[in-house]
Amino acid sequence: MITINPFRNVALITALTGMMSLAANAQDVSLKIHLSGVAKSKISLLSLTGPSIKTVVEHPSINKGQTATLSIPKALLPAEFVLRFDFQEQESSNPYPAEKHIFINDQNLELWVKPKALTNPDSTYFQKDERENTLMTRFAMENFKKREQLGLLQNFLMNYDQPSAKFFQLGTTEYDGRRAEYNAWIAAQTAQYKSSFVSNTFVFQHIPPIVWNGTETDRLNSAIAHYFDGMNFKNPAILKTNEIKEWMNKYVNIYGSMSTTIALRDSLFTLAGKRAIEKAKLGDPQVYGWMVDYFYNGFESFNMTAGIKMLEPYLNDPLCQTSKRKAIEQRLKGIETLTVGSVAPNFNWSLASGKSVPFHDFKTEAKYKLVLFWSADCQHCKELMEQLHPWYQDAAKKEMMDVFAISLDETETEIPAWEKAKVNLSSFKHKRAEQGIRSPEAAAYFVLSTPTMVLVEAKTNKIVGLPENLAQLESEMK
Repeated sequence: MITINPFRNVALITALTGMMSLAANAQDVSLKIHLSGVAKSKISLLSLTGPSIKTVVEHPSINKGQTATLSIPKALLPAEFVLRFDFQEQESSNPYPAEKHIFINDQNLELWVKPKALTNPDSTYFQKDERENTLMTRFAMENFKKREQLGLLQNFLMNYDQPSAKFFQLGTTEYDGRRAEYNAWIAAQTAQYKSSFVSNTFVFQHIPPIVWNGTETDRLNSAIAHYFDGMNFKNPAILKTNEIKEWMNKYVNIYGSMSTTIALRDSLFTLAGKRAIEKAKLGDPQVYGWMVDYFYNGFESFNMTAGIKMLEPYLNDPLCQTSKRKAIEQRLKGIETLTVGSVAPNFNWSLASGKSVPFHDFKTEAKYKLVLFWSADCQHCKELMEQLHPWYQDAAKKEMMDVFAISLDETETEIPAWEKAKVNLSSFKHKRAEQGIRSPEAAAYFVLSTPTMVLVEAKTNKIVGLPENLAQLESEMK
């Protein structure tokens, strides 16, 4: 029997109502830019919110002394951006890039810019009543001074060779006191400027305690245990910052520093995800969902089956506002379906004669068939191909296995790159799936990232292995 918790539903409705209210009150914001110091420039505004940096607004060209106005849609605000200038010093000069990191909330902005001096406040500056970036500059300067002193004291203590000395004990006491004062200052600054968007970035400066008398492992475990101290997971505005991704990457890297094998790495990263999601689960549903998405993307990129399985219970939680629900469910289904001993999914393959035959009916004297999904612009795929193709040149390996390389390239830039790349991979059999990652072939094999390899026994078409690299492929070919 399914039990509905009314308090959870109320919390969800309240959160959604708040989001709708904020969206209704938000307005498009204008960014007026006055250009000087160069002949002309293209202007681009790149969003730092989301899984990748992307251009959201562009102005094709503005000349020296002119003004350009960019309109930033309310749906993108508030957020952090990169303002990029591809400027030409002279009319005949080649474009040269310059970038400035800015924050935009609900205030119309006016910016006077010399692209060659973006960091000079005398040359590049906002109007006098500008709030967000002015506050961030002031906070950054004061924060640097406070952290610099703490950093000097920490480095001294970490390298001191007599931890039992009274002097060392006095030093650690001084450090812990200063750290507590610093964290209190961060909390006070966050509270004082809570109406400003940039205040949501202050919390990422929180400094956790250090185990002074323990081993390096003790310090790492302490860093993990206290990593989320000071974080307010009930605040969905932190998702609009660029800092949250870097902050979580540092958290995962602590676990990575303890791994000595691939198996241990996968186990530690899965544990990291479990702990982080359980913390976020107590906060805002959007933050909870973001955390699930973050770890899913990481697990998928490393093909960590155990990690992806760990996410399954959270998909059934109505409070988990993950945007990856369908992808995770599809991946879980693939994990259950594509198992060693099961029959590999069938698909059509075009012969050199032009005739099309089912993959299962492809005639070969080889013992194995390797189904390889890849993309010409995928760095991991390039690295695999640089190892796999030379290795495959051995006559014994060609007799033992046929390679069916299925490209998932589909854009105007990807297809020519694939055409060029496959010329140097002539020993493989090639095909391009017309719809890329959405193609029937990719769907049948539950492919959500590349490269993906499936080793199949030629006579029975049963899956022999799901190798992640060349070493695993060799070990599974008997």
